[in-house]
Amino acid sequence: MQKTSVHKKTIDDYEKNVNLSIQWCRWILKPIGVWPTSDVTGTQKCMYRLINVMCYSFLSFLCVPGILYVILEVEDVYNQIKFFGPSSFCMMAIMKYYLMILHENDIRDCIQRIELDWKNISHDDDKKIMVENAKFGRQLIALCTFFMYSGFAFYYVVLPTSADKIQAADANLTFMPLACPFSSLIIDTRYSPTNEIVFLLQVVAGALIHSIASAACGLAAMLAVHACGQMEVLMNWLKHLIDGRSDMGDTVDARIASVVSQHVRILKYLTRTEGALQLISFVEFLGCTLDICLLGYYVIMESKSNDITSTVTYIILLISLTFNIFIFCYIGELVAEQCRKIGEMTYMIEWYRLPGNKKLCCVLIIAMSNSSITLTAGNMVELSIETFTNVVKTAFAFLNVLRTLT
Repeated sequence: MQKTSVHKKTIDDYEKNVNLSIQWCRWILKPIGVWPTSDVTGTQKCMYRLINVMCYSFLSFLCVPGILYVILEVEDVYNQIKFFGPSSFCMMAIMKYYLMILHENDIRDCIQRIELDWKNISHDDDKKIMVENAKFGRQLIALCTFFMYSGFAFYYVVLPTSADKIQAADANLTFMPLACPFSSLIIDTRYSPTNEIVFLLQVVAGALIHSIASAACGLAAMLAVHACGQMEVLMNWLKHLIDGRSDMGDTVDARIASVVSQHVRILKYLTRTEGALQLISFVEFLGCTLDICLLGYYVIMESKSNDITSTVTYIILLISLTFNIFIFCYIGELVAEQCRKIGEMTYMIEWYRLPGNKKLCCVLIIAMSNSSITLTAGNMVELSIETFTNVVKTAFAFLNVLRTLT
């Protein structure tokens, strides 16, 4: 009975720890049909594909009429620029959604590696490190989701409902303004109940777009922070490489083998993480540079017209998108920094006490740490704090050009 109780507690702790790492990300990804599952029946797979089709339909419903409206119906330059922003953000969401589905196998493999790492952990110090990193990852996901849905609430709900109803120029009727432009070539949204139905559908589609943005950011945070946790565990092992620890090997050779195999596992995990995230990060990198520029322009123009609600809405959206690209760059910086620290820690231990040629293992670890994998945007731009500052500088440089031209 006692053995059964201990075994059950171990299983409960394992499931609790795994959920600590992946639960919040699963809550965001699963409703939109991009959470990878290993064992699914044919019915469940069809259900996932149905969810994917519905999501693409909502995204197209928001994107296509908006693009048609901007191209065919808007004549003045400011409104073309103003309505181009939501369309570009929607296009970003479609690309990120497609890429998350495309890299389903990479994401699944990373999640399975997270589960395996929690299963293999045994020492309390290592477990404490992983728990702290998992909690940090949850905080990043929570902050990203909060900012994204704050922007959604203001732009898709508060802004349209707080504005005065519009008087139609060619008919005796008033109608509620929509959050996103909708081409009259498809349907005339001025009449009730078409106006209300389109408004509600746009709210649902807007929630989906911001869910995709939160999902991409949350996924990147979850995978990268777990890698950082594993590298901290490795550095903890390096501290005990010379004198050993209760859960490590009895001989120096066994401990060296454990350290090297752990380092190799981390590098393989980072390779899969980079494969899953690099195109998503590239879309985020380009899209946020463009949208930060446009939102800065909207804030300036709306503040000149003394429209407080619109100004506050665009400021919140600007903050949310800036925070989004900051998370991508910040976790890239964290991963690169932890990789460098492995080399520094290897040098700082008492490696000179290792007998004979066993000292050479430290040279190998330092060399691998200096040439480790970094997270990139499209394998072209390394994600770092410097990249984030470059994004902000580029966005405001384009903003100055835009203000000059208009």
